Amino acid sequence: MSNVRLAYDSFARTAPAAQAALLAMGKTADESGLDKEIVELAKLRVSQINNCAFCLQIHLNVSRRLGVAQEKLDLVATWPEAGIFSERECAALAWAETLTHLAGRSVSDAAYDAVCRHFSENELVFLSTAIATINAWNRLGAAFRFAPPIPKRASVEGKAA
Repeated sequence: MSNVRLAYDSFARTAPAAQAALLAMGKTADESGLDKEIVELAKLRVSQINNCAFCLQIHLNVSRRLGVAQEKLDLVATWPEAGIFSERECAALAWAETLTHLAGRSVSDAAYDAVCRHFSENELVFLSTAIATINAWNRLGAAFRFAPPIPKRASVEGKAA
């Protein structure tokens, strides 16, 4: 029994302009020169918070292709306690959580000042854009329960599992 309410492909066919807009918005961070590993860690954390299996799997796949350490992927949910993330990564993850948990509150000056110690104004614009975009994708993926794109693995015999 599938939990999927709407397949991603159906969403893309129904609302191609919305899909294109979100993809274009996300592409701005990719092309900004901002560290892609940091952006992917932020996207992973936001997708965890928002319970979006589809986006979580996509960004795990991307992170692995980028060579993000497996330990970081394993511990991103508990990044403040993990002790393996750089100060810059911690700042990005804290900012991602701040922008994701906005309901009923504003972004504090302390949170803004903390992230500004590690990112230039230009970098912060693109990091924030990436976080806003993944939050939008998460809301769609979670609402429709898009099926996660599970990568095929080779079995012991060398055939797809």
